[in-house]
Amino acid sequence: MEIFILIIVLLLLAETSVIFARSVKKTSKQSGRRKIYIDTSTLIDGRIVDVAKTGFIGDDLYIPRSVIRELQLLADGKDKEKRESARRGMDNVSELERVIFCNVSILQDELDRTPVDERLITLAKTNHGAICTNDYNLNKVATTEGIDVLNINDLSLALQNDYYPGKHLVVKITGQGSNKGQGVGHLDNGIMVVVDNAAKSVGREIEVETLRFVQNSAGRMIFGKRTKKTSRKK
Repeated sequence: MEIFILIIVLLLLAETSVIFARSVKKTSKQSGRRKIYIDTSTLIDGRIVDVAKTGFIGDDLYIPRSVIRELQLLADGKDKEKRESARRGMDNVSELERVIFCNVSILQDELDRTPVDERLITLAKTNHGAICTNDYNLNKVATTEGIDVLNINDLSLALQNDYYPGKHLVVKITGQGSNKGQGVGHLDNGIMVVVDNAAKSVGREIEVETLRFVQNSAGRMIFGKRTKKTSRKK
């Protein structure tokens, strides 16, 4: 009987230790992080999920219950396009909660008649947080109120590909490529440029016409061809 009681006590102690460890871990994660409040437009857009999966978001994400209710109302509405968008947004809430790289919480705010945009602004101002939105008007109002705004569209513009097919670049060929006749150089930002029929131009700057731009987790690379302009030594 004493052994049985001892086993029960040990199990209770082990469970208490696990709960305490989780609490300490959660507290340490939350300390020093900015609170970001996500609006309806961001959830419908969905790109926030892809960004979160990369691990670049180091702040705590909050989805107010009022935002989720707004999605539910749109999902139950008569407008077919809005219904589908809202249902996609609700799916993105669930997917965002499963991302392991960041803390995502459903904020139990009041479900009164306060417009959702006003609720987000109040939450951000009260808690010294930021708002993540793609909504132009909310962006402007929040900025006027001195609130930091994260806009996925702005992020997309910052990362957009400027090396479209047909663009001309000046590249110094520094070596030969893996395929016959290819020359290889690098732009000032480190992007590798592989140029057809440029193997004999090592040590020279040549003008290159972009044919294809490749971007993946390993980096960025441009494939191009020589233009008819004369190369020069440098």
